[in-house]
Amino acid sequence: MDSSLIPDELHHASSEHEHDEEGNKMFGFIVFLLSESVIFLSFFAGYIIYKTTTPNWLPAGVSGLEIKEPAINTVILVASSFVIYLAERELQRHNLKGFRLYLLATMAMGSYFLAGQMIEWSHLEFGFTSGTFGGMFYLLTGFHGLHVLTGVLLQLMILVRSFIPGNYDKSHYGVNATSLFWHFVDIIWIVLFILIYIWQ
Repeated sequence: MDSSLIPDELHHASSEHEHDEEGNKMFGFIVFLLSESVIFLSFFAGYIIYKTTTPNWLPAGVSGLEIKEPAINTVILVASSFVIYLAERELQRHNLKGFRLYLLATMAMGSYFLAGQMIEWSHLEFGFTSGTFGGMFYLLTGFHGLHVLTGVLLQLMILVRSFIPGNYDKSHYGVNATSLFWHFVDIIWIVLFILIYIWQ
């Protein structure tokens, strides 16, 4: 038996093990996102039921929600999904500079969305206790905003890790999982925007 083949075989086995381990991690993360989806779907169902069965749905003195600024925030948040995809692509090309630039742009767009949401909240004429609509509005937008904040913090973490030499030479799991989470957050917001702002 040629002993020179043993290191190559061990390296191949090690690579397969790392690939399987990364696949298992991603599968677990997808299951986590599915569990998050169930929570949001429950909220959506509750919102629809309350809206279709509650007389005087909107709080007293409120005729509707301003849609212009939320629509701009929606466009920016949805566009950020494409930007983080570009960041992933640059990392696959081993272009760390491009990866960092696109990731910073994604973080900026997510932060802009959060700032816009806080500004909107500060100008609203109703609060969390202003009837069923008030409670559902702040619950849904606030819970989603928490996810956006989490996504920005995750992006900050992978940005910092990109400065560790060789950190992303083999595994991109952290980046791929963060990107998937960000796409999930964007899709959830599209549904929320339609329910809350379009279907008034």
